[in-house]
Amino acid sequence: MSQRKGQLKLGAFLMATGHHVAAWRHPAAQADAGLNFRHYKQIVQAAERAKFDMMFLADSAAVWDRSPESLSRTSVVHFEPITLLSALSAVTEHIGLVATVSTTYNEPFHLARKFASLDYLSGGRSGWNLVTSANPAEALNFNRDHHLEHALRYRRAREFVDVVTSLWDSWDDDAFVRNKESGLFFEPDRLHVPDHKGEHFSVRGPLNVARPPQGYPVMVQAGSSEPGQELAAETAEVIFTAQQTLGDAQAFYRSVKDRLDRHGRSPEHLKIMPGIFPVVGRTEQEAEDKFGELQALIHPEVGLALLSGMSGGTDLSQYPVDGPLPDLPESNGGKSRQKLLIDLARRNNLTIRGLYEWIAGARGHRQLVGTPESIADQLEEWFLEDAADGFNVMPPYLPGGLTDFIDLVIPELRRRGLFRTEYEGRTLRENLGLPRPANKFRTGERPRPGKIEPAVAPPAPAAATASA
Repeated sequence: MSQRKGQLKLGAFLMATGHHVAAWRHPAAQADAGLNFRHYKQIVQAAERAKFDMMFLADSAAVWDRSPESLSRTSVVHFEPITLLSALSAVTEHIGLVATVSTTYNEPFHLARKFASLDYLSGGRSGWNLVTSANPAEALNFNRDHHLEHALRYRRAREFVDVVTSLWDSWDDDAFVRNKESGLFFEPDRLHVPDHKGEHFSVRGPLNVARPPQGYPVMVQAGSSEPGQELAAETAEVIFTAQQTLGDAQAFYRSVKDRLDRHGRSPEHLKIMPGIFPVVGRTEQEAEDKFGELQALIHPEVGLALLSGMSGGTDLSQYPVDGPLPDLPESNGGKSRQKLLIDLARRNNLTIRGLYEWIAGARGHRQLVGTPESIADQLEEWFLEDAADGFNVMPPYLPGGLTDFIDLVIPELRRRGLFRTEYEGRTLRENLGLPRPANKFRTGERPRPGKIEPAVAPPAPAAATASA
């Protein structure tokens, strides 16, 4: 192994009832979890006690298109992420709060305002997972007949980031003097009006929220396609990615990190965190039994619909379920995930049924079924061999799948010196080891998340002061 030093980062990727497609059917799962705030409060506080860096919420602005039969057997309702994270910010103090919001079906001003507000409510713990939307059904909810083309979505996303960061930079950190005697609320020369006019957006600004405590909320991305990697190298600070093998993970790690220099960024200012789906048992047999219990709950209609959606939208019900995966047309949704699934099927000679059973839990991410020691061995290898800076943990069902990881795997990681015992700081940036971005209107440069802020630190937000 390499001589890499340091500790890995951990995110808790929380799907309402868990990541397995049949999680809601598990006897110990909270079946109404998607709309149960007490459930979220308990599991996020457990993740915070375990010193996870952040919790992570996926989202789609549409129900995934499926047949009525499969849809009726799927957990489909859940809170809107920023609303939920705003509530969770009041019952947590350290854990980062990351929400997925699409650049394709939102406007920059709305997004900038919501995340700046969340950063203040949480005392500097917010993060934005930038996606361009893989679900074509979202188009039908936003005045469109078709999903925007993949390349166009990424061009729009790049400009979207420029607009949002300009809005976050509307005010200097020390703009608001609030001098009651003079009657001056803010210094006029510390206001910057973005007045953006571009290919996709015309946004005057300024934002009606002060500059966020973190400068910018932490920027997260999940794209692994070529345009996704390039956008991530330019703008992201955390990448949530999916790889199956050490070699593939190392290749992705090098590909993205090698791009950073030309964007004026340092490799340590981008954390690559592959997803893992851990099923933990005190023995190998116990772990296999737990996994088998979940697999037995998969309804064939649900498994087939899941694979059809994730592999690009082709209706696979017209093909023999115990036959090979057919050649698929190129997806206009998640291109990297479609390629991963096709490669997985071809490499392992999987039938359609075999493939949907393979992805029913991890959804294309790395599946780890074993003891605390065997799972820690694999995480340690990927970390030390420059395949990952940390991992986004995808519990198979909730709450038990998360508490198993906390109670069994984290102590083993700590025994090896691979994970913290206390938080390093108060903000998500501090805990991830990320610098605070400079205000581009003061530096005269285009904002880059990896550029260190040389100027004035912001005043402590009220939320942080009250909870200190």
